[in-house]
Amino acid sequence: MSAPATQIQVEETKAVLAARAAITRQRRGLRALLPFLGPAFIAAVAYIDPGNYATNIQSGSEFGYKLLWVVVLANLMAMLIQNMSAKLGIATGQNLPELCRKYFPKWLSYTMWGFSEVAAMATDIAEFLGATIGLNLLLHIPMLIGTLITGIATYLILMLDRFGFRPLEKFISALVIVIALCYLVETFLSKPSWGLVAYHSVVPWMGNSSAVLLAVGVIGATVMPHVVYLHSSLTKDRIVPRDDTEKKRIFGFSTKEVIIAMTLAGLINLAMMYMAASVFNAHGQTQIADIQTAYKTLTPLLGSASAGVFLVSLLSSGLSSSAVGTMAGQVIMQGFVGFTIPLWLRRVLTMLPTVIIVALGINATETLVISQVILSLVLPMPVIALIYFTRRRELMGVLTNKRLVTVSASACAVIIVVLNLLLIYQTFGGPMPS
Repeated sequence: MSAPATQIQVEETKAVLAARAAITRQRRGLRALLPFLGPAFIAAVAYIDPGNYATNIQSGSEFGYKLLWVVVLANLMAMLIQNMSAKLGIATGQNLPELCRKYFPKWLSYTMWGFSEVAAMATDIAEFLGATIGLNLLLHIPMLIGTLITGIATYLILMLDRFGFRPLEKFISALVIVIALCYLVETFLSKPSWGLVAYHSVVPWMGNSSAVLLAVGVIGATVMPHVVYLHSSLTKDRIVPRDDTEKKRIFGFSTKEVIIAMTLAGLINLAMMYMAASVFNAHGQTQIADIQTAYKTLTPLLGSASAGVFLVSLLSSGLSSSAVGTMAGQVIMQGFVGFTIPLWLRRVLTMLPTVIIVALGINATETLVISQVILSLVLPMPVIALIYFTRRRELMGVLTNKRLVTVSASACAVIIVVLNLLLIYQTFGGPMPS
């Protein structure tokens, strides 16, 4: 056996042994949680991808603090849904697409696969464009060349998986922390009104048809279909439970990780929107509808340091979320239809729409917002499938949903469907209901 392979085995064994020690309560406190950190942070990347930048900046600049409640609602929904996805993998040893292929009619499984691939493509457009814009504004690299650099960089990030699950988890988690630190700096510089932040985070408001479109976009950018599928794959065989007691304890650690990772993602999303509200809306800049304008407007208002920090966070977001999107694409294809394509080929195929958009000079941020609306339209399918499986005792055993969880998740699905119906109605010329 080669030295690198031996080293990988050693690292994997260390992580598994540490997890086993936590399960048997030989490790306690933070040391017990550490071996389980990783899957939710990978999923959290999708909740702070460049699509969030586009929708949150546009919402904050146009409506100030008034749509912060949508971010809070979307994040609570995300926390519940991702926890259920993680639980599905732990309880069944299978991921959500695999279960769909096993239990649903073939026509339904293939239909879900088709829509999921569209969602994955829309996701990748947002992530690729975000990283490309970041490279263009930060390093003045032409957009077309930036897409190629982004593709190569994300492929190299994915190659970390050859060294076991921990290096990839650690690298992506580090990028999440970089984004969080960037927005901590932005918060300090932008000086938001904390009273308005607190009030509008809990008091709903939906003023006009434009607000509806942005609210759907925020939910589409926050609760992501592809990581609903991916999270169940990340937990299904990471630490394999040997009995029902171990299932419960692994799920307990997983729940704590989901709460930490999703809370961090939620705070970053709130920071994106209240930064736009306190800097752009407060200065009469209510039409900041693209990332390039946001960057150029930040410079005179808060200085070049703030604009630079903004771009570093955007670049970190684009690179990490693009890597996660490719991982999800592989899981979706393998689960639903039972085959995969080489990673490099998927990377090339998912790059093509972005390359075409950049080559044709289509507005990048408008494309980002539209991609998030597409994601929101696709989202009900994996959420409904997830609820269906996690409430089945013959599949989930001791981790079957409690009634409150199923009711809460069903309410999330209803909210998503109602908002989507409103969006479709409005798109075809219907007046905004009062």
